[in-house]
Amino acid sequence: MAELIKMPRLSDTMEEGTVATWFKKVGDKVQEGEILAEIETDKATMEFESFYEGTLLYIGIKENETAKVDEPLAIIGSPGDDIDSILGNQTVKSQKLDEVDNSELIKEEPSENSVTKDENLINDDVHVISMPRLSDTMEEGTVASWFKKVGDDVEEGEILAEIETDKATMEFESFYSGTLLHIGLSEGDSAKVDSLLAIIGRRGTDISQHLSGNFDKIKVDDNQKSDIISDENPEIKEVAVKEVSSKISENPVSDRIFISPLAKKLAKDKNIDISSIKGTGENGRIIKSDIENYKEPAVQAATQTTLATEDVHDFKEVGHSQMRKVIAKRLAESKFSAPHYYLNVELDMSETIAFRKQCNTIPDTKISFNDIIIKACAVALRSNPSVNSQWFDDRIRYNNFVNIGVAVGVDDGLIVPVLKNADKMSIAEISSSVKELAGLGRDKKLTPEMMQGSTFTISNLGMFGIESFTSIINPPNSVILSVGAIVQKPVVKEGEIVVGNTMKLTLACDHRVVDGLTGSKFLQALKPLIENPLSMLI
Repeated sequence: MAELIKMPRLSDTMEEGTVATWFKKVGDKVQEGEILAEIETDKATMEFESFYEGTLLYIGIKENETAKVDEPLAIIGSPGDDIDSILGNQTVKSQKLDEVDNSELIKEEPSENSVTKDENLINDDVHVISMPRLSDTMEEGTVASWFKKVGDDVEEGEILAEIETDKATMEFESFYSGTLLHIGLSEGDSAKVDSLLAIIGRRGTDISQHLSGNFDKIKVDDNQKSDIISDENPEIKEVAVKEVSSKISENPVSDRIFISPLAKKLAKDKNIDISSIKGTGENGRIIKSDIENYKEPAVQAATQTTLATEDVHDFKEVGHSQMRKVIAKRLAESKFSAPHYYLNVELDMSETIAFRKQCNTIPDTKISFNDIIIKACAVALRSNPSVNSQWFDDRIRYNNFVNIGVAVGVDDGLIVPVLKNADKMSIAEISSSVKELAGLGRDKKLTPEMMQGSTFTISNLGMFGIESFTSIINPPNSVILSVGAIVQKPVVKEGEIVVGNTMKLTLACDHRVVDGLTGSKFLQALKPLIENPLSMLI
């Protein structure tokens, strides 16, 4: 599915940007992480990288042209994707904005005594830096690493920190020169876009006025201090200030541990104390291989076991990962905004079992029941386009392509890699692709492009013995299919009770798009395809 890329806000005060250079032209292939363009902000010219893989289908802002933040910059997708609807909606919005701009609005001239927001926050001595929006969908960021500590000199263009977004971990450079007077977020802490990130200014500058306005958002703690450098005394002064997170860092800033974002994430996943690891990277930096090769000392493990047995109230708290936050947000929005209802059907799997057994006698072939179900869904969706649909606030999209998302459980939560054009794939091709995508997912090597663009989702818990369950729809899709286990039980065939093999399917539907009759017709078409897979090969 085509992805719209908007003019990003690459600095805390950026309101519009100018495209200095395009490194790709329409029709070029784009890889995730490749530099798309250089964008000139109000402060610097910065490289802007792609968060998607695909073909550059559209360029909305030409070189040397200027546009507001959030205006359409480009579209990346697959050749043949329909981009007219995306551009059409953007055009309508632009026209409405133009109408507002051309209306007879009275603009008051600022008085001599008026002070703008920027003048309140930024003057010759002090520069307040907010959490930047580093991608078009970013709503909050996590500080993965600080490369400067309070009191350090900072040059314009130097890397201040690494910021983890919902899509990637990116370096964030300073637009100012001066001294780092204040750090608003500790490593590992998260905050919304535009929250206070840091303050840079002249050594010795009083920054209390720039912090006072944030007391409603900041927890003040006498045990937590920020550091300001004085001109008269080069030693660090202590001033009462804050930490956005209630977690107090055990290590002072001067003793901070240098670790790559990926290594830090792996250590968090494995519950490894990074203070006990000696890094092998440059300047002692802990890298991925250090975490993978780490072995917990036997004494430490024994101590942990003792604590667990002695304290009946022992527990462990782990901060939310960006993946878990996104899952929680998206599924909560889906559950509480989309009116879910559920349709159930039970299948006779006897012929399917025989079909799979016969297929797997072919050399180098091993298909699963899930592969057969995916293929059957893809075929059924072609004849039921009303189910292969998506809900948007201002429209319903009926897709002419079938992209099936397959839910895969990983340590951090749930990911949904997508089989593009699944209706055009054989069962063997589906099997191979699912294995590859699931492997990449468990190794955390899936790209955003591999997890985007689904039009239908399948969640299968049958391998865990779950007979039936309901799932939450993956927005903006209109349905999700839950697949249960194959169960042996008595069934009636031709008037006799025999041993049968049955499987239950549950289709969750968004009633705003898929009515009961529409959902029922889809299951009616799907049932014989799964029960008799040979019919899909004829």
